[in-house]
Amino acid sequence: MFQGYTQETVDFMWGIRFNNEREWFLPRKEIYQQHLLQPTKELAAQVYDGVHAAVPDEPLLVKVSRIYRDARRLHGRGPYKDHLWFSIRTGDQDWTGRPTFYFEIAPEYYSYGMGFWCAKAATMQRYRQRIDRDPRELTALVEDFNRQNTFVLAGADYVRSKGEVSELLRPWYQKKSINLHHEGPLDERIFSPELADDVLQGFLRLMPFYRYFAEIIASQTE
Repeated sequence: MFQGYTQETVDFMWGIRFNNEREWFLPRKEIYQQHLLQPTKELAAQVYDGVHAAVPDEPLLVKVSRIYRDARRLHGRGPYKDHLWFSIRTGDQDWTGRPTFYFEIAPEYYSYGMGFWCAKAATMQRYRQRIDRDPRELTALVEDFNRQNTFVLAGADYVRSKGEVSELLRPWYQKKSINLHHEGPLDERIFSPELADDVLQGFLRLMPFYRYFAEIIASQTE
């Protein structure tokens, strides 16, 4: 069970940001494993179990990221990441174009939510077409979304208008990609077991949006 992160977690992430080299990391690998990797795995497993219990028919799995950067893509950066995340998603190879739940912790913030890592243009076109055909379903989802204060809508916008739509839906209609996320500074919440319930309840709150976009993805393969 997730018991919370520790001050050693935060100190390690700041340390690797400013000392991103093998000579610094190796003597502190056990700190990484005990205070960053292990609690992230525990948080991921607990949240996944809660999601699976609530929606057992959704074909989801959980993945925890590695701290090691791909050696082919260092581009002058150090060999390690200064942050860690987990995702709850389908097992498709092309998962970056599919809606995904995620949690991330970094030296100065943590965030969680649901969205696309890299939405395809064709997916977003089908999304707009679905709105054009019948905006009522998304309207109801957005009205409910606007009544909460945990998540915000993020993602780059198209500069030019993509079409006529209600003022309520315009911010959603103009997105190149969708990300519904919560982000905050590292505060006392990350040291508490209650963080797991925050993330779980957040994911469940976003589940209707996940299903909405999953249906759009499914329609592309029909």
